[in-house]
Amino acid sequence: MSETNTVPVTSGFAWRSFDAYLFDIDGTLLNSRDWVHYNAFHTALQNVYQCDGRIENVPVHGNTDIGILRAAAKLCRVEGERFEQGLSRAQKIMGEEVEEHAAELRPELCPSIRELLDSLFADGKLIGVCTGNLQRIGWAKLKAAGIRDRFTVGGFSDRHEFRHDIFRDAMEQAAAHLGNEAKVCFIGDTPNDILAAQKLGVPVLAVATGIYGLDQLEPHAPTHAVGCCTELL
Repeated sequence: MSETNTVPVTSGFAWRSFDAYLFDIDGTLLNSRDWVHYNAFHTALQNVYQCDGRIENVPVHGNTDIGILRAAAKLCRVEGERFEQGLSRAQKIMGEEVEEHAAELRPELCPSIRELLDSLFADGKLIGVCTGNLQRIGWAKLKAAGIRDRFTVGGFSDRHEFRHDIFRDAMEQAAAHLGNEAKVCFIGDTPNDILAAQKLGVPVLAVATGIYGLDQLEPHAPTHAVGCCTELL
């Protein structure tokens, strides 16, 4: 698929016309009401890099776990080769900590997400995730939310620091299941989600269920935007 820098906004968006739907997690499918993922960052930063940098001091919304780790470590002047050498261990520590504290996860599903997923699943659509979370963390959140079984494929940040690469990975997984001609739609809640989908030339449905309102999402020209998924049902 050729890459482009923009996808025009359309009226009468036929959102049910796609073969595969790839969802961001945080702010799109759910919002976490706990400290498990947050704490895992700081455990990894301290144990691997002896770093007291805090993630609240770096951009997190629309970022990736690797990007967040890198930015927080840089606050402690940990960068370059030193950061890269510890990255694999930091990811492992984060995944282990979240799984160990899975009982403490408190995900709150965004409005009508369960109904939307059930409807797409009943129609035989392929459903996946494309998230900045590390894989073990993303699946743990979906399991805690009771929706893990609805997802067939997933693009995560374990191997990809940048969002468009994560999206591409998820799209390629969908194509492996459905064929290269399958029509894919991304669903996300941040400007970075919109920009990543646009970079791949794929339609993107923006939802204002994270920290960004419609007035902040629409200037980035998503294919379609709604306040929440209730509007799609």
